[in-house]
Amino acid sequence: MKSPPCTPEMRDRLRDFTADRRLLLLAALGLVTGTLGAVAAWALLRLIALITNLAYFHVFSLSAPDLANAQLGLGSIFIPVFGGILVGFIARYGSQKVRGHGIPEMLEAILVQKSRIEPRVAFWKPLASAIAIGTGGPFGAEGPIIMTGGALAALCAQLIRLSSAERKTVLAAGAAAGMTGVFGTPVAAVLLAIEVMLFEWKPRSVVPVIVSVVAAIAWRPWLIGPWPLFRQMGMPVMPWWGLAACAAVGLTAGLQSVLTTRALYWVEERYEKLPIHWMWWPALGGIIVGIGGLIDPAALGIGYDTIGALIHGTVLWSAALTLLVVKSIIWLVSLASGTAGGTLAPLLLMGGAVGALEAHILPCGDGGFWALIAMAAVLGGTLRCPLTAILFAVELTGNLRVMPAIAIACGASFAVSVLLLRRSILTERLARRGRHLSCEYSVDSFSTTRVGEIMRKPGRTLPACQSCAEALALLTRHARFRHNRSVAVLDADGGLIGMLSWADIAHRSGTGVRCSTTLAQCLAGSNRCVGYPDETVGQLADRMLEARIARVPIVDRHTGALLGIVTRGDLLRTRAQANALERDYAAPLRTADPAPSRAD
Repeated sequence: MKSPPCTPEMRDRLRDFTADRRLLLLAALGLVTGTLGAVAAWALLRLIALITNLAYFHVFSLSAPDLANAQLGLGSIFIPVFGGILVGFIARYGSQKVRGHGIPEMLEAILVQKSRIEPRVAFWKPLASAIAIGTGGPFGAEGPIIMTGGALAALCAQLIRLSSAERKTVLAAGAAAGMTGVFGTPVAAVLLAIEVMLFEWKPRSVVPVIVSVVAAIAWRPWLIGPWPLFRQMGMPVMPWWGLAACAAVGLTAGLQSVLTTRALYWVEERYEKLPIHWMWWPALGGIIVGIGGLIDPAALGIGYDTIGALIHGTVLWSAALTLLVVKSIIWLVSLASGTAGGTLAPLLLMGGAVGALEAHILPCGDGGFWALIAMAAVLGGTLRCPLTAILFAVELTGNLRVMPAIAIACGASFAVSVLLLRRSILTERLARRGRHLSCEYSVDSFSTTRVGEIMRKPGRTLPACQSCAEALALLTRHARFRHNRSVAVLDADGGLIGMLSWADIAHRSGTGVRCSTTLAQCLAGSNRCVGYPDETVGQLADRMLEARIARVPIVDRHTGALLGIVTRGDLLRTRAQANALERDYAAPLRTADPAPSRAD
């Protein structure tokens, strides 16, 4: 059906975005969450440094130590074990929310708990993470700080009267601020919040997150230090096939992402079959971590110095191979045990190690360039956030010139990951807990379709002056009206008065209503729900849901004349037609056969 013209009244109601004045309140909260996130990042990094210095160097110091060059003895094997025991006790007697790498727990709070987080999580999560990482756990600080920043922001949101959707925005803003405080990547943090936590693009979501990360990056030089974290300005002169080489690195990174995800949950399944309580699993994982630390100390701890060495191309191929093998094993075994720690830094390390190895077979670029490309590609493929990975790598190094190379690698990695894996390393954990999360953005067909395009002819109508007895006799002869199908009642001028069903009329007749009662009298004082042909299907569907009705008359906005009927079936067909656009493939165009010549 041809789309009806949009009236001035309807144009006033149509808006590109659904923002209102509450956006200002959320933006103001963004300043608070940004400050809290930056302070929490500073506190977590200092606490990790303190525990690392106490555990491995036996000194009381808040300066960041370098485990890569540490001389470790056999006794160092027991340091991660002791840390695992402490984390297990915290998880069992403090809060089970400290287990895992933070982002899945954040998503579960958004999906299940209406964006509410227990206050104790804001205390136990950073403490458990600092113990796990400080005692050699092969994790980064970004996962715990995302959870901690989100928890602090959620506490602020719970002190104010906010909706669940608004609390989700505040929670994501705090998480993004925490990531900005650690890495100094504000734009990537905004995209991470949108791609991984919010799954929406609304002013209500974007503006508070931007305000929060700007506040965090403003505090960062005073609390943590300057940014970018790993400055790199190099860009090789690439031949004409250079971007194809970047795509090949991206494909390899995609396969690495798939293998890493599957291996993690395979190891986790092995833990679940152990005949001991899960509280002791982190201690078992600590044994493997301790042994791995003896083989390569660079695989222990937060690893930011090693990431910088990979980006700057100062890691030899033998060291990169050892780092890749040891880091992969101890990270998988430790994270699957349920200890606390982040995933971003380990993914960067493992991806960078593969890139450093690939640099020896690629004819252009140095090890630092290909390590950076592989880092971003592994991050984008494993977390399913290619845009975040692209800007994260650019902001991390301050090198805008590498963006095209990183973009093609992240695109290839993302494609491989989504084709070979149904769920990411983040959503797989949710699926195993009985939750489902769709990560795709699309325009709702209810918001782009007008009611006039789906309404059907009104069919049989009844005059308002007709008595209930006459109407009942008429409708009784038509069996299809007995299934509570409503019929429009019109006045003498053809204007709609209301809707009545066979069951309504039969009920009134059977409860003592006089046969001479007209349909107009039956409808007197009743609430009328109508639709208009120029409004969107979504607006009408909301009113139908609120009124709990399945059949709505469509009338002219000015005259009130009945134009058609919309049912719940019509709404479902709108969604079905939108889905058909994704499934129905048109036949390819073919060149018409030439006209036969006269000689033929």
